[in-house]
Parts: sequence; C-alpha cells; structure tokens
Amino acid sequence: MAGRIRREDVEAVRERARIEEIVGAHVSLKPAGVGSMKGLCPFHDERSPSFHVRPQVGRYHCFGCGEGGDVIAFVMKVDGLGFTEAVEYLAGRVGIQLRYEEGGAPRPGEEPGRRRRLLDAHRVAEEFYREQLTTPAAAAGRAFLAERGFDRSAAEQFGVGFAPQGWDGLLRHLRGRSFTEAELVASGLVSQGQRGVYDRFRGRLVWPIREVTGETVGFGARRLFDEDQGPKYLNTPETPLYRKSQVLYGIDLAKRDMQRDKRVVVVEGYTDVMAMHLSGVGSAVATCGTAFGSDHARIVRRLVGDAGSTGGVQLASGTSIGGEIIFTFDGDAAGQKAALRAFGEDQSFSAQTFVAVERSGMDPCELRQAKGPDAVRALVAGRTPLFEFVIRSTLDSHDLRTAEGRVAALRAAAPVVAGIRDAALRPEYTRLLAGWLGIDDQETVRRAVAAAGPARGSSPRGGEQRSDDRRGRPDAGRGDGGRGGRPEWRGGDGQRGRGDGARREGPWSRPDDRRGGSNGRGRPDDRWTRGDQRADGPYGDEAPVVRMPSPDRRDPVVQIERTALEVVLQQPEHVPAQFDDLAADAFAAPAHRAVHEAVRAAGGMAAARAAAAAAGGASTGWVDAVVEQAAEAVRPLITELAVAPLPEDRPESMPGYVRDVVLRLVEIGFTRSIADLRGRLQRMDPAEDAAAYQAAFAELVALEGRRRTLRESA
Repeated sequence: MAGRIRREDVEAVRERARIEEIVGAHVSLKPAGVGSMKGLCPFHDERSPSFHVRPQVGRYHCFGCGEGGDVIAFVMKVDGLGFTEAVEYLAGRVGIQLRYEEGGAPRPGEEPGRRRRLLDAHRVAEEFYREQLTTPAAAAGRAFLAERGFDRSAAEQFGVGFAPQGWDGLLRHLRGRSFTEAELVASGLVSQGQRGVYDRFRGRLVWPIREVTGETVGFGARRLFDEDQGPKYLNTPETPLYRKSQVLYGIDLAKRDMQRDKRVVVVEGYTDVMAMHLSGVGSAVATCGTAFGSDHARIVRRLVGDAGSTGGVQLASGTSIGGEIIFTFDGDAAGQKAALRAFGEDQSFSAQTFVAVERSGMDPCELRQAKGPDAVRALVAGRTPLFEFVIRSTLDSHDLRTAEGRVAALRAAAPVVAGIRDAALRPEYTRLLAGWLGIDDQETVRRAVAAAGPARGSSPRGGEQRSDDRRGRPDAGRGDGGRGGRPEWRGGDGQRGRGDGARREGPWSRPDDRRGGSNGRGRPDDRWTRGDQRADGPYGDEAPVVRMPSPDRRDPVVQIERTALEVVLQQPEHVPAQFDDLAADAFAAPAHRAVHEAVRAAGGMAAARAAAAAAGGASTGWVDAVVEQAAEAVRPLITELAVAPLPEDRPESMPGYVRDVVLRLVEIGFTRSIADLRGRLQRMDPAEDAAAYQAAFAELVALEGRRRTLRESA
C-alpha cells in the first residue's frame, strides 16, 4: 500500500510554493492594497476582477463565485488534481523531496526523485521533436499537416513534432543531456532490443501527450512512410509516467474551457482535437489508444463537475443544466455500429452524456476542411442526448411502416429504456418511445418497458444490475493508435463483466477510491492519505461542504465584527492584546463566533505573533493553524476573511487602523455587557439581596470605567 505524505512535508510545500506565482501563471494579478492582489477569476466569467490573492497569508478567494483556499487547493481546482497529485506537483516545482509514511513511495513502483528525471527527459524529447519538424527530412510530416489544414502556427500550438527516421537520433541527443540508459528505457522514449536500445519513434509525426498540469508524459506518433511496417498509430508504452487509461490528449489545452463551459467533447484522434480547438471548440480531448473509461471520467469530472440527476437536461435555448460529456463518432455505418456497441446492453447510462454524429461520414478534421469551422461548431451544438441516440438508432433498424416492424422495434427498444437508471427520465423516454413508434396506447409501451426491466437485471431503484450473462464485447479503441475515443463502461474497480452483482459505474458516477480508507462519510479518513486527500474544502472528489449562513453585512455591528476578524487573520502583529480578553460570546453573529472560537483554539494572538515572527512576518502558518481548528463549514469563511481587501491601503497607517478596529469591537463588547448589567440591576430589589445588588453595581462601575479608559486611549 502506498504511504501517506508526511504532514510536515505538506506544510513545507504550502510555505515554499508562492501562491502569487502559482496563481499568476493562470491569472494576471495586479496590486489591490496592502499585501493584496486581484485579477479576473479563472473559475467563472466576469468583467470586473473579484478574485483576490493575499501572498502574506498564502490564500486566495473569489468574492464573485466563492471559490477559495490555499495554494494546494488552487492547483487542485484549476488543474483538476487530487490532493496528493497537487502536493506532488508543487513539491516538484519548489524542489521538495516528499517523504511517505509506512515506507510508501510516491506511486507504486516509483523511486523518489525518479519522476522528475523522467519528466525532464520528456521535456527535452519534445523540444527535440519540435525542432526536427522544421528540417528537410520532415517534409512528409509538414505535408501531412498541410493536407489537413494545419499550418506551422497550429503545429506549434499543439506541440507537434517529427521523429527522424534514424535509429538513435533522440537517443544520442538525450545521452548528451546526461540521461542514463536506464532512465530512457523507463521513460518509454527508447526500446530495448537484442543489440541494445534504439528510438521508439522513427519517421513519424509526433504529438506530445500531457498531464492536466501541462507536463509531457508520453507521445503519440503517426506513421508517414510506406516502408514503415509498424502500426498506423504508435503510442508510448505503459511507464511510471504514462498510463493510457489515465491520460487524455489535449487536456492541458482544454481544461480552462471545460471549467468555464462545464463541457467536454471526446473525439477520436489527435487531428480531430486540433480541428475542434481551431474551430472554437476548446473543450475537445481524445483518449490515447484505449476506450474512455472510469479513470478518464474521474479526470473529466474534476474539471467539469458533477450535477447529479440534473445533468444533461437540455433547455429550450439548447444549453444544459449541469455538465456535459459529448462523444463524437464517424458518421459512416462502421462509426455508428461502434457507437451502438459502446452504448450496448452492458451500458450503465449517465444523464450527462450526449452523442454528436456527422451523418455524411466525416470526422471533425475532415468536416473542418470541407465545410469550415462553423460546421464543426454546429456538429457539437446539434448533439443528441445519449438515451435518444441509442433508442432512435435501435428503431432505425426496423420498418416502422408495418405493424410487425413497430412491434419488433418496441421489443428491441424497451430494454434500452428500462436500462435508464434515472427514475425521473425513464417515464419520459417511455412516452417519447411511444411517439417515435407511432403507438397511441402509451400504456402498452409502459408495460413493455416494465417487463423488460427484470430481464436486464435492473434493480427497481436503478442502483444495481445483477445478471450472470456477461458477454464480452470488443474494445472500442483502435489498437495502439490515437483514435480510441469511444466510451467503455467499467465497474468501480475498473473491471468489466463482473457476475457478483457489483455496482455498475457510469462515466459520471463516483467510483470508490480503493487507495485510501473511509470514515463512512465518503471521505478519506486522514487529511494526508494518498488518493483523494483533503485540502481545505470541497475540492477534487470531495463532497461539497455546507457553509455556515453568511451574516448580514448591512448590520453595523456585524460589519465591525467581520473587519476585526479580517485584521486578526491578516495583520496579527498589529492586533492589541485586548483582543485575547474577549469572551467566547463577544461576537453576535454565529459564523463570526465560530471563527473566533477557532482563533482562540489556535492559541490566540500570542500564538499568531509567534508564528508571524517565525515566518518573517508572513501569516501563512497562523491562518493554517486557525483553519485546522475550525469546523469544515467554517473554513471557507476563514479563507474569505484572510484574503478580503482592507480599506486602509497605506502601510504606515496599518498599525493604527488595526488597533482602532479591534478596540472598537472591544468597546462594543463593553457596551453590550453594560446594557445587560443595567437591565439586571433594574430587575433586582436592593432591599431583598443587598449584597448581590452591590456586587452587580460594582461590576457595572468597573465596566464603565474600562470603557472610558478605552475611549480615552483610542
């Protein structure tokens, strides 16, 4: 079992990874006051910047959409990574060697530090291939691109290169860059033969296959010369970096559009991805020599989101509620047959899946050449819901002009409708099926669908399928080539055709994470557990955290409380000692009271000043400590308060501003206590309990004196 990242290493990554640099790679940040920066949010469309970053506390927050967190949370959100993958990525950037508990390694079979060397080898190889594309020997490769409508700028945009025909061109180049033979073999860039090692890709056009972070982990290569006896498409073999079931070509270029549009378009080849992007469909990706499986779906879901049962519902405008996954297929008979096979009786339907088929038989690349970018966009816009596509395709094979044909079509289509697990959609498609068949008696169709359900092993709840009939079906991918973008549905353990009644997972379901334990609430049982480890909120595969209700900021007292907590988190070195004297009930708003409790649990201002001094004035460690002590529902508010811009933008005036804000809150506390004591005194009878009355009166005098002193010192 893989070990857990040590907590101290996670904290070191948080401290060393400068959030303004990581965020700045995605957002143009500008100064926005003392210690604050702002820019346009990368997670939603906006014209005025509401996305704020405060480097001193190591946090970001968007006051438009509410996204926020630390540097790890940002990488998780923007790149669609799990907690562990985000920490590993940042550790590689800042040069921290992560240590794993229980003797574990970063990934099964991977030595510490080896991953970075293999990534470096791929980076150098990509540079080499791209340079080779400009040489006379690459004329066939340039011609291949030109024939498909791709010029030099398109090749550069997608990193297309050329592998020379010799046996050791790349090998010699990498050896000259101090890479060892063992590293090159492990990278998959060279192959091992009886006479030694040699270049894996020779005389081919080469596309870099990158992770969502943009780092190249493999290549896909297309045959160019007739004398090449190898496969038409050749990909990197399985390596510590490259696992074809976990990579999507173009994901690094598509991620921003996927997040913004909540849509991904899965095509069948590298040139199809290029054609889609150049036509304005920037969310297109392709699988690499395999079918679209559960691991691919997890990557996509992190970027697109999961809207549950509402996904895939089309509105009259043509848009959809929730995210979409759109598969494209060639429009010829073979392409449609492959589509039906992929969505056959073994399918666990998903309400967010659509199909786009070009009826004339052209793929997106050919469509762009023949009819232009508008036709490519129209192909995607004219997508058909998965259920409708499968049902209509089933009906197309029957003659609906005859009674016999309609009955046969009903018998063939009823199991398809019965297989729809969404209980709300199944009756609607039953009604539509009756209309497509031209059968006025909807009750007959309903009974046929109901009768087909048990035969398919469908649970009445639509949650499980149990059947001993597990017929294998061909993989929808095309060998080792770059055209494997057809979906293949597997169970949560990645296996097909299980006969043990295991739950079938569709591409938009949430498969169980087999790598880490669970606390029974759908989360890993340790914040630093490998797999989908937790950061500070609802990121990755985490279930959304329910936030505490936001206080009404129109209330002047609530606004003072909020501002006081902002300076406590952002400027702890200037907070006066009186803040620690505030009672547990000093804050009126429940959300603010919860933050105050976390501040007290983290050690109060004495601990804050010590943490800031140890960090050279930065408040990153202090805010992290407060977050650690807070309930999950309160953590987003702490991030928001730690990043919120302060009205005072003059550094020399900041100490006085912080003191005034905090003392104003302390004064409100005194005033509230004085009012309570006066009310109590009015209800007391001095004659009946003179001692208690005198004690309360003395307390009132003391409080009024402290408030007077506070006002005089302000």
